[in-house]
Amino acid sequence: MARPILSRIALVSVAAFMAFPASAALDIGDPVPKFTANAALGGKTFRYSLADALAKGPVVLYFFPAADSSDCSIEAHAFAEAVDQFAALGATVIGVSADDIDTLSKFSVKSCQSRFPVASDESKTVINGFDALMQTRPDFANRLSYVIAPNGTVAYYYQNLNPDKHVERMLNALRALPRTSAPR
Repeated sequence: MARPILSRIALVSVAAFMAFPASAALDIGDPVPKFTANAALGGKTFRYSLADALAKGPVVLYFFPAADSSDCSIEAHAFAEAVDQFAALGATVIGVSADDIDTLSKFSVKSCQSRFPVASDESKTVINGFDALMQTRPDFANRLSYVIAPNGTVAYYYQNLNPDKHVERMLNALRALPRTSAPR
């Protein structure tokens, strides 16, 4: 008697899970929310504007769960090592997490090697706007990377908690972008 009830509960649970898929990234071609946020580069804080960055070319925007965690440090280091490759493709890089600006200020020197900025989104407004909230741990951003075209739309995205392929995928997506001038 207990076994059929447990089977039905399991079936209902699976059906409910499938009806509410995990948070998905914005889709290719979707307009992205423009934002400004407190950011740090080389330990110095400033106000970052996505609109200003897009006026100069494509932007690689990557979300990460927590500064100074092992995987986030690995990913930041990989982005830092590839900054010149991104620049050669006309792109800039910005990382975003829900960490406070003081934490990110230190992270910008230590893990980002003062090569690119990281922005604080403690309110998770930007994280939610880009569908980057980690569903299983809603206090954190998911590991999700975007290439945003200069016109403000998603050109490519990649979501995976493993930090190893984000840089490679973003570089490949930038290489595939049509070469156009930035909007004026």
